Amino acid sequence: MKVLSRTELERSLKSELRPLYLLVGPEIYLRRVAAQAITDAALTGTLLREFNESSFSLLTDSVQSAIAAAEQLPMMSARRVVRIRDFARLREADEELLIRYLNNPASSTVMIFTADDLDKRKKSTKVLLDVCTVIDFPSLKDAEAKAWAKTRLKELKIGADEQVLSEVIRLVGTDVQTLSNELDKLASAAATTGRITSDLVDELIGRSRELSNFELADHLLAGNRKKALETLHRLLEDGAEPVMLVGLIAGNYHRLALGKYLLARGGREEVFRNIGLPPFKRDSYISTLQRSTTAKIARGIQLTAAADLAIKTSQATPRLQLEMLICELSA
Repeated sequence: MKVLSRTELERSLKSELRPLYLLVGPEIYLRRVAAQAITDAALTGTLLREFNESSFSLLTDSVQSAIAAAEQLPMMSARRVVRIRDFARLREADEELLIRYLNNPASSTVMIFTADDLDKRKKSTKVLLDVCTVIDFPSLKDAEAKAWAKTRLKELKIGADEQVLSEVIRLVGTDVQTLSNELDKLASAAATTGRITSDLVDELIGRSRELSNFELADHLLAGNRKKALETLHRLLEDGAEPVMLVGLIAGNYHRLALGKYLLARGGREEVFRNIGLPPFKRDSYISTLQRSTTAKIARGIQLTAAADLAIKTSQATPRLQLEMLICELSA
C-alpha cells in the first residue's frame, strides 16, 4: 500500500500518474478537490474530456458497468478517468470481478475510488488497500481548519485576524464544505472593507446559532429530550446542515472529554486557558463537566461517530438520523 499525504499527492501528480487511487475519509470537500486534481492531471491536453471521464456510484450503478468503462480505450486522449464512489455498497457477489480488475488494471485508465470509510474485513478492501495509492482525508482539527480558512480568505483577497478565525471555527466547526460556504458569505459581506470583523461574524453566522448550539448541548447532557428535539428542529429550520450539526455535537463531546481531563489536572483556569468559551457560559460549563461522567462522554462520542457514518452512507434520511441521535444522547 502506497500512502500519500494531500501535499505529497499534489507533488506526485506533476511527475507521475498511477492507475489506481483510493481517497478515503470523512472530509468530503477536500476528497472531492483531490479527485478533481487527479482527473485534471490525467486529462491534461484532452479535447474530448466528456468522452474520457465517467463517474459511477455503487448505490445505483453496477461494478460491471464501471469496469467496462475502464476497459474502453480512450478517445483522442492518452487516458480515461473512471471515478467510483460509495465503495462500501459493493455487493459481495461482485467482489471477485472487481478484484480481477484491481490485479490487472487497464494501463490507459486512471481509476479513482472514494469512500467515507472501509470495511477492512472484506477481501476486496484488503486488495484495494494493497494495490491503490491511498490518500487519507480525516476530519480536520481546529488548527488545520483555521489554516485552510486562511488560505481560502487569501484567495478571496479578504483579511481576518486570528481571533476572528477562531470564532468562525468555533461557531461553524471544521467540516470544510460548511466552512467554505460560511467564509464565502462573510467575504461577500466584507467586500467593501476587505476585512471580516467579529461584529460581522456575529451578525451573519449568528449569535442565535451559538446560543442554540450551547442550548442543544445543555439539553442533551441534562437528558431533556423534548427540549433537545425542539432546539434541533429550530436549527434545521434555520438552514443548518445535518452533517454540520453532527460535527458540532461531536465537537461538544470532544471538548467535554478534554475539559474533564483539564479540570482534574489544573482546575477551572486550566480549562479556560485551553478551551475558548464566552464568559457567560463558563460557570455552567464547569457545572456540566462536574456532573458528566467519563463513560457518558465516551458514549456520546461513539454515538455521534456512528450517526455521522450513517448519514454519509445514506442509511435513512439525515434528519431521521439526527433525531435518532438526539433521542439516544438524551436518554
